Order: sequence, then structure tokens, then C-alpha cells
Amino acid sequence: MQVEQTFIIIKPEAVARGLVGEILSRFERKGLTIRRLAVRQIEPELAKVHYGHHADKPFFGELIEAITAGPVVMGVLEGPGAIAHVRNLIGATDPLKAAPGTIRGDFALQNPYNMVHASDSPETARAEIARFFGDE
Repeated sequence: MQVEQTFIIIKPEAVARGLVGEILSRFERKGLTIRRLAVRQIEPELAKVHYGHHADKPFFGELIEAITAGPVVMGVLEGPGAIAHVRNLIGATDPLKAAPGTIRGDFALQNPYNMVHASDSPETARAEIARFFGDE
């Protein structure tokens, strides 16, 4: 399996509830390496670019409001099959459909407050890493 990098955002509701350590430890226990980590507030303009693929959906405004509601922890994780492993660990987007044992299944109650964003493909991961961390 190819070693790859993926991008995550631990969303404001998870930060506010003190779940950052628990969430990061799940990734580490899986065997993924944290390559970069930052705490910041996402500005609405950047959030609109990040979630631009949802701009025509009725929940877009609420999504932007949720991701900009407070500080987030964003990171780059690395390991064999990192993208698929992270997506499996976080669970289904809808917390009601997320399996127990996943981050969303264990901690989230409703969308868009589903605790974590994660890249869904190598192309998306590269774009999101560049968007939030630059080309360093």
C-alpha cells in the first residue's frame, strides 16, 4: 500500500468539547504519523473556497457558519493508505449513519457538527494541504 498524506480539520465543536487529544490519538493508534499540526480560526472567505463544491446546496450557509464558529485544529497525517484509513476512522458524514466506534459515531449528534473534515482523494488532499499550509 502506498504511503500518502491526507488533510484533516478537527472542527470547532470538537475543539470546544475538549476532544482534540482523543481524536488525534485515534489516528496515532491506527499507525498514522502526524506530519503537521496547527490551530487557527478559519475566516468565512476561506471556508467558502474550501466548501465551494457545496455552494449550491441548501446547507452551505450552515456549513460555513459551523466551520468558522471557533478555532480548529488542522493537520497533515501520513501513512500507507492514509486517506482511506482516516475516512474509515471518522465514519459516515451523517452522524446518525456513522458506526459506533468511529469518531462521528461516538461523538457527533447532527450535521454539520460532525467533528472532523477529512480529504476524500489524493487530489483533494494535495489541494487542501496547499490551501491551509501553503507550499512549504
